[in-house]
Amino acid sequence: MRSRGQGPGAGGRGVVRCAFALAIASHLVAAGLPESIEKLLAESAAARAAFWGIQIVDLGSGKTLYELNPDRFFVPASNTKLFTTALALTRLGPDFTFQTRVVADSPPDAEGRIRGALKLVGGGDPNLSARAIPYRMGPVTGNPLAAIEDLADQVAARGVKRIDGGIVGDDTWYLWQPFAEGWAIDDPQYDYGAPVSALTVNDNAVTLVIRPGAREGDPAALFWNPPLEYYRVDNRIRTVAAGGERSIHFRRDPGSLQVRLWGSIPLRDRGEDLVLAIEDPALYAAQALRQALEERGVSIGGGASALHAFPNETADLTQAAAPSAVSGAELARRVSAPLIEDLRITAKVSQNLHAELALRAVARARRNLGSREAGIEEIQAFLAEAGIDPDAYNLADGSGLARLNLVTPATVVKLLGFMYASPARENWISVLPVGGQDGTLSARFPESAAAGRVHAKTGSLAHVSALSGYVERPDGGWVAFSILVNNYNGRAAEVRGVMDRICTLIME
Repeated sequence: MRSRGQGPGAGGRGVVRCAFALAIASHLVAAGLPESIEKLLAESAAARAAFWGIQIVDLGSGKTLYELNPDRFFVPASNTKLFTTALALTRLGPDFTFQTRVVADSPPDAEGRIRGALKLVGGGDPNLSARAIPYRMGPVTGNPLAAIEDLADQVAARGVKRIDGGIVGDDTWYLWQPFAEGWAIDDPQYDYGAPVSALTVNDNAVTLVIRPGAREGDPAALFWNPPLEYYRVDNRIRTVAAGGERSIHFRRDPGSLQVRLWGSIPLRDRGEDLVLAIEDPALYAAQALRQALEERGVSIGGGASALHAFPNETADLTQAAAPSAVSGAELARRVSAPLIEDLRITAKVSQNLHAELALRAVARARRNLGSREAGIEEIQAFLAEAGIDPDAYNLADGSGLARLNLVTPATVVKLLGFMYASPARENWISVLPVGGQDGTLSARFPESAAAGRVHAKTGSLAHVSALSGYVERPDGGWVAFSILVNNYNGRAAEVRGVMDRICTLIME
């Protein structure tokens, strides 16, 4: 791990003087830090009204520099991803990969005909999308269905001309548990609450582009990106005169494939893009492959369908016999980038779906069953190895979207200390957002002493903010910290500003 502030020595006496001065400075900072934090919390109205949990520990000495409610429980929001990504990195390793395959019962005959259906078999790859790998800042651009089109190219290159049956999207590699307990009822409508599936395309989300019609009184113009019609749309948005009110409303009931829109949009308005979760990702993937194959001249005799492995209410969902890998004639295959690349995406942009997929990947690899329950039990075993008391946390999902999750600041710091001392340290710290540089911290710590030195995971839900990770101090020492804030009713920006100032105080 890179260490700032360490250079060549200037003789034994100089080294001693330097070490003594650093020790004195460290002591003074430690002595003043509690008072500075208490003053900071007292000065902010939003901070005074909130419930704060803080622990700050010097990783070199093990000394606690400051703590406030370190053993009280807090909803951690996306700080939950610290546990999931640490688990996946430790259990699966940075080079683990996922495979997506296209199989048929038998190879095409001499005329290029497949008698039966074609299966698109998911293996849990989170990145069948247009996202750049390795991670880089900026919007996701490119063709969201490029991976599906690559698989279609491979199938066509095998000489397939006709498929008698349809296209089946098979996501049985993981159990069909699209949502976790503790998610809000409206979460699954949006991309941040997309269903969890072993066959994931474009983060299991589609964008509905809404623009004004050509004339006043016309319905709004609608476009899908990717250009594949999956939902039925009841469009009651009317175009009004330029300068009028843009008021766009949306609703999709859980389990429904109908989207209802109503409201108004002015002429020459910039419009709005709604990013919606896909109700059944395996079905959507099958439809996308069917369309791609037809565009390549393949005749398909049936439609698109999905195949799921449903949980058995009488079975143990933590350790049971999982469906075996789908057999048959393989016509196409796509291998993912190494897991470490996706863990960086997961933590840096706080991608909920990817965290849930990582949880299930560990469960499938370690317990032969890709269920949420098996993943949670694997987290429990992992945290026991880290020396964390099972009564010091409650985790219900892998992303932090569940409001049932509870952790203490001391539990988070203990995890951070364990990972810092582990052989995975370099990869682990590389996963986290960097203050002022990338991910969810790219706009925080601007031009401050903490920029580039804070490596931490953010978290945000209604009335919840979190920031936990590491501060790399100018003297080369590393500090682990966890700041969890619940029950505030002010502006989130004010609370985050206080959190960021605490990190800056650690630097001073």
